[in-house]
Amino acid sequence: MEFTGLHSTDPQSNQPSLFDSPAERYRKARHSVQRFAVAQLGLAIFSNENSNKYVVHSYNFFLFPSTLGVTDVEFTLSASSTHFLSHYGFDYRKFLEDGIPYMNEVQEQILSQHLLAGSSEVSSALDRDVLKKAIDEVTSWIAAAEEESSMILQDLSGYQMFEVQLVLRKALQNVWTQPLGDKKVMVKKVSRQHRQLLENSPYDYCRKELVLLSARGFTNLFQTLVKAKKPLVGHNMLMDLMHLHDKFYKPLPESYEEFKRNIHNLFPVLIDTKTVTKSIWKKCPFPHVTNLLEVYEVLCSNLNPKGSTCPVITLASDCSRYAEKKSPHEAAYDAFLCGSVLLKSAHLLLCRSTDDAVEADPSFSQYLTVLAEYLNKVNVIRGGVSSINFSGEDTPCKHPPALVVHVRGWSGLNERQIYEEFKALCRFDVRRLSKNQFILLSNKFKHVRPVLQDYKHHPHLRVSVYGHWRHSPRVSCLLQVSGIVALWSLLAFVVGGAPCCSL
Repeated sequence: MEFTGLHSTDPQSNQPSLFDSPAERYRKARHSVQRFAVAQLGLAIFSNENSNKYVVHSYNFFLFPSTLGVTDVEFTLSASSTHFLSHYGFDYRKFLEDGIPYMNEVQEQILSQHLLAGSSEVSSALDRDVLKKAIDEVTSWIAAAEEESSMILQDLSGYQMFEVQLVLRKALQNVWTQPLGDKKVMVKKVSRQHRQLLENSPYDYCRKELVLLSARGFTNLFQTLVKAKKPLVGHNMLMDLMHLHDKFYKPLPESYEEFKRNIHNLFPVLIDTKTVTKSIWKKCPFPHVTNLLEVYEVLCSNLNPKGSTCPVITLASDCSRYAEKKSPHEAAYDAFLCGSVLLKSAHLLLCRSTDDAVEADPSFSQYLTVLAEYLNKVNVIRGGVSSINFSGEDTPCKHPPALVVHVRGWSGLNERQIYEEFKALCRFDVRRLSKNQFILLSNKFKHVRPVLQDYKHHPHLRVSVYGHWRHSPRVSCLLQVSGIVALWSLLAFVVGGAPCCSL
């Protein structure tokens, strides 16, 4: 999936951090997902045609929020994301002009009530201009028109086809409308009796259910995917899942646990190829990779031994261009890469799990069995957990020990300045602990020792390994309170016991 933006920088505290718990990361990502739109979605369907051969049909969907009705969806464009997608040839004109509409259940309910009430309000200023022009044309024509005569309205696009018909039918009781192919609507002058017959016809293209079907757009396909209950595969797919929930199902709930339950009910089997390949790269001597395309190329190379039982992946004729030309960050191409990486990774794991040769043509159910430990575990980029488990409890990440920076004789330092001080050695996440203490957290064990050594004799910054009993503000506060209570108890004992001593 491609979005109009990834991470909102408003407020700054929404940036992902190694300090994030799963619930905190969800809260931050939720804020971003609510601000940005889905611009493109790729869907690759892998069909096991025969033996171990898979035929891939890969589809690209340009999407744009539904504009039908009174609700006007607002979304943000990130400058960096726009520049990034433009660099890879993203067609913004197609996104804006031909994007398939979509809506979630709440938006659909609002539109349904809008249609039941017979409201003819529209949210788009452009559509209002088109409607005004159409009404002017029809009212000028109908005054002199004979019954059963007709006229054609031209150059109507998308929802304008519906909106023009709904408005004209409501305003003029002696007309009937019918779409005529692409961007045209026929307006016919009819008697009131004929109008009533037409309104009850099953062939009326403006029936409420047909308007809703059109307005739902891509959401209809999303609902079909949900009903199919097939394994859903993605790469670093947390944001994808959040957008799927928010844009096509329901607005994201505040509760992290509710979000997990909802996604698991929608898609009982999730496979994140990032989670799978992270584990494989630890076990196999593969070169360092930074993106999905590089992972795919390594798994297709001679570095990954292939036998006769290795799955054969063939692109269908209608998307064969992906076999000839790389198209990174085109959603359909990325979806093809993702499914291919999954099959090749599963086969590699199957080969490593047995001492004997893999039997001819392993089935997909065998691949699922060998992938069992990775199912429903979605990768978290730089967080307090390595993955989110959508079918169970999240497992904490094993980070290197946290470091504490104690500042002496250098007043006014903030988290950003501490980050800048240490970034030459490695990328630490920084959080203030007290007025002159900061915690540093890294996800690389090899970065901790050099910092401890290099700052051993620093005049202003003393770095040590974080100890809960030494550095926790809560423990310090508890000890201070305990000390005060103990002191008062001692004083009370001394003062209260003095008279007894004199007797």
